[in-house]
Amino acid sequence: MTNDELIKQALKEDIGKGDITTLAVVPKAAKAKGRIVAKEKGVIAGLKIAEQVFKQVDKRIKFKAKVKDGAKVKKGKVIAEISGPARGILTGERVALNFLQRLSGIASLTADYRLRITNYSSKILDTRKTTPGLRLLEKYAVKMGGGTNHRMGLYDAILIKDNHIAIADGIANVVQTFRSAKLNKPIEIEAKTLSQVKKIVAAKLALPVSRILLDNMNIKTLRKAVKLCKKAKIKTEASGGVNLKTIRAIAKTGVDYISIGALTHSTKALDISLLFS
Repeated sequence: MTNDELIKQALKEDIGKGDITTLAVVPKAAKAKGRIVAKEKGVIAGLKIAEQVFKQVDKRIKFKAKVKDGAKVKKGKVIAEISGPARGILTGERVALNFLQRLSGIASLTADYRLRITNYSSKILDTRKTTPGLRLLEKYAVKMGGGTNHRMGLYDAILIKDNHIAIADGIANVVQTFRSAKLNKPIEIEAKTLSQVKKIVAAKLALPVSRILLDNMNIKTLRKAVKLCKKAKIKTEASGGVNLKTIRAIAKTGVDYISIGALTHSTKALDISLLFS
């Protein structure tokens, strides 16, 4: 789904047969000017989407961004100015702010995580735990906050997880089955224990693993696993139990990547309002 289609669907959901309040209260010829203001500090993402929302409602609406996506803003910062037909601005307001608040919330949370590990080389990754239909936008917001995108979907990278291994009845069978598949894609495989890490490292010649996902390991085990993987020249990714309090200790182990589902599945929207002059 393109952004235009997504916006069209969102507007249809909100407007339905018409914005009956605005049509009843606001004269057709009325004009308005407004400012989109950050009500708290954060990182902005989604300005272009917000502009496209208003343009779909009424092409005569003028939208002028005062900052760029990825910008860090303080409380009270004007991030955009808007003017034009009052009916169109009022009708598009909520959908535009929904996109802008959601994406800015994701960017802001990502930036908070990045701030905790500025002295370490670990990169912040998103996951596939995204809002259905909004994945591309939400992953874009992660990038605006200083994060790195993991795979976009099931089609662009191979991640062999614990359920795959369980159904295949062990890593040895995974290796045997995978070799016959002949897929030319990066391979990542999940490990929950140090024993599993050792088995994956040992199988590297048969299964050219580029990264091991170290899932829900305590810091002591994670540190040992990272050391084993570095010797084998395999990249590492930590997941599970990651929050703003634990991420620094995780990064300190030397892990290459830290994936955080909460970036997109549990983010608080950034408080942003449209204020009329």
